[in-house]
Amino acid sequence: MYIHFYNKVMPNVSKNSIYCIKCIIYLIKSLLSIPLFKCEKFQEVRNSISDELKGNGIPEFDDDDILNNYCDSKKCISDYDRISAGCLYLLYQFYNDSGIFPSPKNNNRYIVDYILIWLSYMLNLNKSERDDSIKSFYNYQIDSCDKYKTQINNLAGYDNYKELIDERKYLLDMDSNIVSKFYQALKLLCNLYNELGDDNKNCKNYLDDNNEFYKKYEELKNDSDITGNELYNKLLSTLLKDYNNFKTECNVILSPPPEETKQNHGQIPVDSSGQFFTEDSEFNSEPSSGQISEVTPSSSSIVSKLIPVLLIFGAIAFFLGISYKYSLFGFRKRFQKQKLREKLKK
Repeated sequence: MYIHFYNKVMPNVSKNSIYCIKCIIYLIKSLLSIPLFKCEKFQEVRNSISDELKGNGIPEFDDDDILNNYCDSKKCISDYDRISAGCLYLLYQFYNDSGIFPSPKNNNRYIVDYILIWLSYMLNLNKSERDDSIKSFYNYQIDSCDKYKTQINNLAGYDNYKELIDERKYLLDMDSNIVSKFYQALKLLCNLYNELGDDNKNCKNYLDDNNEFYKKYEELKNDSDITGNELYNKLLSTLLKDYNNFKTECNVILSPPPEETKQNHGQIPVDSSGQFFTEDSEFNSEPSSGQISEVTPSSSSIVSKLIPVLLIFGAIAFFLGISYKYSLFGFRKRFQKQKLREKLKK
């Protein structure tokens, strides 16, 4: 988002002061927007812990640092240890202040739903009628391991990972068939987000809802086992919300640069949907019609806003510095011309 802001706005920053003010407003709106879902973190875990069974009926695990760093003594021994390490890695990335920046925890705390869907799916892969792997995992890992008591800062209502999981524990108790359906939808959504990586322009192929995720979403939306359950409906809405966020970001990526938009002279985008406003128009902060807001909590702490606010003030200082630079340059030019005229008169 910030790269697109720079490419679109900075070439025009010296044209006039009104445009600079609009630049600042656009940057503020970008900083305060919902951080994009970082699906590559799930891919990193899948690279270490396969979500498919081998011929012997157990998942394939790689012995690497991503897993071992989240196990006791920096060494994962059992399958439970490895799956727990994957879960802790995801929790750390999305809910720890040292993980993803900016942290999505305040704008989308329900990202833990995706983590628990992954966890439930992995535990169900090797589940037998005689062994309740989910209950055993909860007792052996979540309830007993100190790593799940890692503190979460500035997330109202939750002090640590375990409290966050316990509130959504029903996701671990879902029927394995339902878990599998949601997990497949999550993987398809991740495939779309990965299109925003190596070759961003590939995402244009999915804007018309003719993609595997949306087909899966429509299938789940018409599944009586899901539509008859309020909690499953909310989970489905969370998936759709992040799909709409993907489409919004894709539209921003594909929007043409300033030199190709002369018909929009005097306009700049004011939000990530690519909307434009003129100098006489009012700012429109209403969300796009495709967004689902019921799953996005509005509460966030003052401390969590501190970094964006500091960045905003930094941006304002930056633009003021540019204005000062050009003003000083103009003053020097006028002074030099005055001196030249005085010499000519003499």
